[in-house]
Amino acid sequence: MFQADLHCHSTCSDGTFTPRNLLLHAKEIGLSGISITDHDTIEAYIEAPQVARQLGLKLGSGVEFSSIFQGLSIHILGYDFDLQSPAIQELCKRHQKRRLERNRGILDKLRRLGMPLLEEDLLAIGGASVGRPHIAQLMTQKGYVATPVQAFNLYIGDGKPCFESGEGISSEETIAIIHQGGGKAFLAHPHLLKHSGKVKELLKLPFKGIECYYARYLASQQTRWLKMAQEKGLLVSGGSDFHGAFKEHVPLGSSWVDEERFHQIFQRVL
Repeated sequence: MFQADLHCHSTCSDGTFTPRNLLLHAKEIGLSGISITDHDTIEAYIEAPQVARQLGLKLGSGVEFSSIFQGLSIHILGYDFDLQSPAIQELCKRHQKRRLERNRGILDKLRRLGMPLLEEDLLAIGGASVGRPHIAQLMTQKGYVATPVQAFNLYIGDGKPCFESGEGISSEETIAIIHQGGGKAFLAHPHLLKHSGKVKELLKLPFKGIECYYARYLASQQTRWLKMAQEKGLLVSGGSDFHGAFKEHVPLGSSWVDEERFHQIFQRVL
């Protein structure tokens, strides 16, 4: 049976599998297709297409961009875009600069609380897209917290003493750039969004699809979003949001789409 996981992360952002090992793992567990959706970077696709062809895996281009909509943090999945698109590449560069500035703000707040971390140590453990999971990992290594989860819960999670929001890029602009790059913009994991009123407004934006199948949510929890996609004539995606050791409770392939949905999304298979 054809199964494709369209939401997973490599060491190029905050996963613990290299792109090659992620594809090897996908093959080992019997997946037929995959899209690597690293945060704010497409670096994985330097080597991924060749490896996928060697393994006989269908690979579609993917990325997960952070964005802001009416004060909410919204993640947007970009699929099926041209990897050579200047617009996509430039957006990735903007996010790298944003992340660098945000990380420096977090490190400054941690230093003031007596938990100094070196930026070079942080960059050494991260890939092209360094973020809070890497800071949490470094805090654990330094003995400031017992676990990365504790780092988020006490210090760097949303609203915590060392949280730094940084200067965001709007959802509207993000969607426009994905489409400019020849891709399709999908709303990522709407199951996690709490403000129903703002979600209704959000879905008025020109998304091409919704991530209806996500992680290990029950089928009953997917129904709302499948109905929403059908009512709005939107495509349906699905994936595990696999991060390897950073999210050990979510295995690769725990959520997926079938062959028909895969080819509805991807016209260019790498």
